[in-house]
Amino acid sequence: MKLTDQITSIKGIGEKTAACFAKLNIFSINDLLHTYPRDYLTYHEPILVSETSIGERQAVCCVISSYVDVRKVRSISLTNITVKDHSGTMRITWFNSPFLKNVLRRGDTYVFVGTVKQKNGMRVMEMPEYYRIDAYRGLLTEMQPIYPLTQGLSNKTVQKAIMSTRELICKMEDYIPEEILLEHGLMELSEAYENIHFPMNEKLLKNAIKRLAFDEFYQFLYDMGTLKKESEKEINSHVIVQGKSVLELISDLPYSLTKGQQQAITDILNDMGSEHVMNRLIQGDVGSGKTIVAAAALFACVRQGYQGALMVPTEVLAKQHYEDLSELFRSYGIRTACLVGSTSMKDKRHIYEALSDGTIDVIIGTHALIEDKVQYANLGLVVTDEQHRFGVNQRKRLAQKGGFPHVLVMSATPIPRTLAIIMYADLDISVISELPKGRKPIKNCVVGTNYRDTAYKFIAEQVEQKNQAYVICPMVEENEMLDVTNVTQYAETLRNLLPKTVRVELLHGQMRGEEKSRIMEAFLDGQIDVLVSTTVIEVGINNPNATVMMVENAERFGLAQLHQLRGRVGRGKKQSYCIFINGKESVESMERLRVLENSNDGFFIANEDLKLRGPGDFFGIRQSGEVLFTLADIYNHTDMLRLAQDIYRQYGDVLVPGKNEVIGLNHTVDTVL
Repeated sequence: MKLTDQITSIKGIGEKTAACFAKLNIFSINDLLHTYPRDYLTYHEPILVSETSIGERQAVCCVISSYVDVRKVRSISLTNITVKDHSGTMRITWFNSPFLKNVLRRGDTYVFVGTVKQKNGMRVMEMPEYYRIDAYRGLLTEMQPIYPLTQGLSNKTVQKAIMSTRELICKMEDYIPEEILLEHGLMELSEAYENIHFPMNEKLLKNAIKRLAFDEFYQFLYDMGTLKKESEKEINSHVIVQGKSVLELISDLPYSLTKGQQQAITDILNDMGSEHVMNRLIQGDVGSGKTIVAAAALFACVRQGYQGALMVPTEVLAKQHYEDLSELFRSYGIRTACLVGSTSMKDKRHIYEALSDGTIDVIIGTHALIEDKVQYANLGLVVTDEQHRFGVNQRKRLAQKGGFPHVLVMSATPIPRTLAIIMYADLDISVISELPKGRKPIKNCVVGTNYRDTAYKFIAEQVEQKNQAYVICPMVEENEMLDVTNVTQYAETLRNLLPKTVRVELLHGQMRGEEKSRIMEAFLDGQIDVLVSTTVIEVGINNPNATVMMVENAERFGLAQLHQLRGRVGRGKKQSYCIFINGKESVESMERLRVLENSNDGFFIANEDLKLRGPGDFFGIRQSGEVLFTLADIYNHTDMLRLAQDIYRQYGDVLVPGKNEVIGLNHTVDTVL
């Protein structure tokens, strides 16, 4: 077995199962090994019902004291039993599991494992696991990995597939010499892969996560360093000196720019008029007005006689930018076009021709801009929005189409400046810290699950006032092993609870691209009142009419990601609101979420997140980490990021990651960043 072998080379995986793996972008053994568990379940000795804590995942050993009751409530099937031990009684409920009537019997003893809740004065478990006592004893020494799943793919199937690769894992060679590993207390690579997938205990798991986080950071820094070395050699062949023209554009705007926006434009103009090619990052908080800065740069580029390109991660965002820039540039005679995957073949051919002969000045689009068929007459500036969604090679590919044009990248990911200097090693940085005038600060509240009914009433009132709302859930479908609200079921629940006039629709990442675009456009057009979604809306929708953001299980997200989500509201002149539902209701999670309740400043939140979580807090990273990496988290793994930087500075010329096809993180940098 080799890392490059297809997933079908594993015994038991046929075409049907391989198609399910493909939905998760798992095609090879290498892809499979880099599909890390998103969580781990540990099993502990059962405790008494009276000793259980609300909001915690616990095990109780109880006798079933009632008959199994199955009933239908609206479109949902409920299966209920009552269980007891000598200390107390508990009610247990499963959703859409009527088959349990033929499994569970009154008088039988089971170990039930789940999150304990309090409802109507009684302890309750919903959707718990259940085991016979002997079977549960066998789980007490295990850490059960929970993998990302899709329809048709079970956790056991993924576990079994990865188990088949253990022999390959043992043979992995390490690109880091043993003396460096010992000096810095890093685990060997093969041992790290063994313990990320099959951990014997929490200590080994932590060390495995540390090592693999280090590798992702080192690979990233290596790629950034290579890119910077190449760009520093490039002499500016697209000298752009258009300060007066840009001042005219700014003076014609119906609003005033902030100091941060003005300084960013000054930095850009200085770069584009200098001896070397511009490589600059505009880092600005959500809604800080980065787009008009990019527009000024594109305007200067066209005024100098060059073409400009703006690449964004989603079709909806591309179309929005196209509409905005077309309107802004129309009176100046600047010709714009939009190129996305769904553009008709006829229109694509016309755009290809117009780009190659120079009759299009500014092109806005998705990764369609870097397809082989796209050729530019005289590309002088490349702008990428939400740059962490594009890989290093994707950025290079677009830049090389213009013979090393200027590069401007934008990010709303709030990162402390000390970390930003490391993360964006190949770029000069401009920061926009203020929000444009006229924006009302978002009103935030962090509440428990008992606030849901009040939140639903508030959403209904906002819809009645012709406003719209988002509801964010962390999962797409019900997973019997995790007590997390899911999108599919939640959308159905809202349809039943909200007034019939409220139009509810759902959106998640497993939908086809065309379907996602259709739903987002319908939301923008006001045809949907409440959009129940996963974090797929973190970027890609700019709807000034959306005034409410409600996030379920907010404790499962990082503060920076929650702040990004919150940025989908408050984009117009109306007062906006964000409701964070804390499903765990522990003191620690409430304290962390209060940071969001008390501040709308993304950079402050990023620093507080770093303080609260610290580099030693390794758990929860799969749910709450940044999207910059597959496993690593720039807040939780700050020490590994700095270690990777130190080792790269000393040995970057000789320690080449992936040279033995062991790390295999190039696909991560290319597709996730």
